[in-house]
Amino acid sequence: MVHGALGKMGQTVIETVLKEPGFELAGCVDRQKGTINLPGGHGETPLFDRVSQAVDECRPDAVVDFSLAPALLPLARYILPLGINLVSGTTGLKPEELEEISNLASSHQTGVVIASNFAIGSILMQHLARIAAAHFESAEIIELHHDKKADAPSGTALTTAAGMYRSRGKAFTRPGTSDGVASRGQDIHGITVHSVRLPGILARQEVIFGAPGQTLSISHDAISRDCYMPGVIMALHRARSLKEMVFGLDKLLGL
Repeated sequence: MVHGALGKMGQTVIETVLKEPGFELAGCVDRQKGTINLPGGHGETPLFDRVSQAVDECRPDAVVDFSLAPALLPLARYILPLGINLVSGTTGLKPEELEEISNLASSHQTGVVIASNFAIGSILMQHLARIAAAHFESAEIIELHHDKKADAPSGTALTTAAGMYRSRGKAFTRPGTSDGVASRGQDIHGITVHSVRLPGILARQEVIFGAPGQTLSISHDAISRDCYMPGVIMALHRARSLKEMVFGLDKLLGL
């Protein structure tokens, strides 16, 4: 079942599931009720505006969620006690919300995968940034997304910065700044994060490390939303054997 089915990511998940061997689309949930016309001559599927009704009528084995942060926790509270696996790319969750979802997954022995990004290339970009972080004093992140993205900085940028901080073991040195200079972006563990929101862009992130006489740039571009689907399918397969919550696709990749 797809939660957040009317969004662009939800639509891409629907198209992918319809073509993926071993999967069947059970139903869809969003903020309105009706039906969704499926691509490729697959007819239509019911669209529910309440998770409880959707689960009762569709009986899904798993839910893929690309919605908004306020909607994810109520979803998890309902489906995890029923043993329904959850794969979510929704960002903007508070630490205590993630902790509650993790506790629900463990107490009900139900697999959950939550990731800020499902593109394999982006996960590798973050991994390489963590490696480099141990060898540089200063770094900045520039993340660019489409103008409809609700949050800033992006979940991927926040995850990248947190991973770099853990790898380095202390905050980065943030040169050339003074308090109250808004144009310098957001300070996260001494890493300046700049967010760009413009039409014509899907997703791009660049991590730039600087040291005397040199810079190192690590970047990833999402050309289309198809780049996220192999990660979503992998997470759905792996969630079936999990008995807890896993945060981050890197753990499924063994990074």
